[in-house]
Amino acid sequence: MSSYLLLAALIALLSGLAIGKAWERYKLRDGKWIDRRRSRESPHYMLGLNFLVANQIDLAIEELSRAAALDSDALEVHMILGTLYREKGQVGKAITEHQTLLQRPKLSRLEHANVLLCLGLDYKRGGFVDRALEAFTEVLRLDPKNEHALLNLQKLHEEQHQWTEAYDTRRRLSKLADIDSRPQSQAILAFLENEIGLEAMRRRDHAEAIRRFDSAIDLDARAVPAYLNLGDVRVAQGSERDAAAIWEKLIEVAPDRAYLAFDRLEALAIRTGRPERFTELCRRLIDNNTQDWRARLALSRHLAASGYPREALDLLFAALVQNPHALGIHQAIWRALGQLHHPAALVDRYGELTENAVFYLDPHVCMRCHYRSTELLWQCPHCHDWNTFVEERIAPAQDATQVEV
Repeated sequence: MSSYLLLAALIALLSGLAIGKAWERYKLRDGKWIDRRRSRESPHYMLGLNFLVANQIDLAIEELSRAAALDSDALEVHMILGTLYREKGQVGKAITEHQTLLQRPKLSRLEHANVLLCLGLDYKRGGFVDRALEAFTEVLRLDPKNEHALLNLQKLHEEQHQWTEAYDTRRRLSKLADIDSRPQSQAILAFLENEIGLEAMRRRDHAEAIRRFDSAIDLDARAVPAYLNLGDVRVAQGSERDAAAIWEKLIEVAPDRAYLAFDRLEALAIRTGRPERFTELCRRLIDNNTQDWRARLALSRHLAASGYPREALDLLFAALVQNPHALGIHQAIWRALGQLHHPAALVDRYGELTENAVFYLDPHVCMRCHYRSTELLWQCPHCHDWNTFVEERIAPAQDATQVEV
């Protein structure tokens, strides 16, 4: 008797699983059972995905359109099609595709949020900022933890220079971030605090600016622009000693960005009657890092302006060895040679060092999208990510150990 009960229970379980699978796969429409997986199991769907992976967008659209024709209710296929239209620049078609999906009855809450997210991206690509903001806001109402909606909302606010709104959105996003990505999120918050501080500076609200810059530094000790701007506020307030301490602190925590404070520190040292303080700072940086060509360049300019072109030239030749491709070094060398009336021996030495050098004007490149810039930017104008620029370097002209200056 017990074996019959066990067999009956097993049959009931298997029947339940079969019915569940059938319910997952099939649905009743107009009195007919429709196979939900038909479009995904068609050769057109598989070919479309293959073309998509190969970045053959036109062929992917063609095959996925055929797959969608097999089942007009295949939500994911139509979402992909809309996204492909957007990536191809056909924003109108993308919007139409995704708006049509929103008209479907009985969309689940998550499906509704995902379609709205796609529609928001369409609006963003098309430049319909207000509509994109509304779409992403509605996504977050349906799915408050949707990180993609939060990130795109943040980027929209940044593009509109709505820094406070971008900061608030990033804070929401940072609460969802895992432990490994929190330092990056903190760094982005620091940059946003810095932008809010700059707005306060423009309003001459120094107290608010200082609070924001201090907050940026608390969030990220290497928030370089916050140190620079905080020092500028202190100078505007007449506290030059505090400004010098702030900029020197920047050099301590981020020596690779020390050159950004050189002009400020040199002007301050000259204004306060202590030019040797700037000289000592540059010498210390060179001693700590023999490859620091920027400190040599800054010190050489200071010495040349002070009437010591020969000493400046020695520093410039040493800087040239470390970075023979920086146009600023070459310009400074020719100015120093001009002051010395172009001695033949020094001109020959310059020629030897630059025989294989290549000059270029865009030495900074974004690590994320490879956008190039002639200056260091804190936010990439192409991909809009923060703090992604690095200085592009080519190999030194010769062995750096040969240089002692």
